[in-house]
Amino acid sequence: MRVGRSIDLAILNAGVMACPETRVGPGWELQFATNHLGHFTLINLIWSALTAGEGARVVATSSAGHHISPIRWDNINFDGNYQKFEAYGQAKTANALFAVELDRRGSEQGVRAFSVHPGGILTPLQRHLPKEEMVALKWIDEDGNAINSAFKTPEQGAATQLWAATSPQLEGKGGVYCEDCDIAEPAVEGVPSVGVKEYAVDPEQAKRLWDLSVKLTGASIS
Repeated sequence: MRVGRSIDLAILNAGVMACPETRVGPGWELQFATNHLGHFTLINLIWSALTAGEGARVVATSSAGHHISPIRWDNINFDGNYQKFEAYGQAKTANALFAVELDRRGSEQGVRAFSVHPGGILTPLQRHLPKEEMVALKWIDEDGNAINSAFKTPEQGAATQLWAATSPQLEGKGGVYCEDCDIAEPAVEGVPSVGVKEYAVDPEQAKRLWDLSVKLTGASIS
């Protein structure tokens, strides 16, 4: 990166989902490491460029999958009890909590952070799911065609990320979880996959996750 160069937008959308149990680094569970720790480290490494401009935005791609699981503080790496969807849910909760604490730390320097649910989209993200499982979930039919009417196209899925990155409606706001090009409402008990769970935007859990991430990666903006 050239000296003095600034970054205005960072969209964190690399990810894996429901993969076989895999360990990376010093034994980190792959989904938590890829979906959260990798993005955490990246933002710390480019922090000076994000603060060098006149205001930057960081968008962390979370998911309605965060409804599946809060942070498993007693066993973040699912040691001895790996559950692929629960591990994915934890990682997506981590994305939302990361945005909460990053926004708290960065707002005075002009950096605002948001998390988003892009929507259900059939992409290579599902590469680890066998066809039979997706048929059973009623995502696709036997011919591989999408049959869930709630699914979006990739273009529609990109919309909320781009909205969070650029919309003037979010000026002066930050740390919020967005869906369908709007700030999400709190989740309602018994209504799955809609809105944001309280544990995914809780400031105390966000700080706890930040401190743990610093300990695990050695990266920190302050």
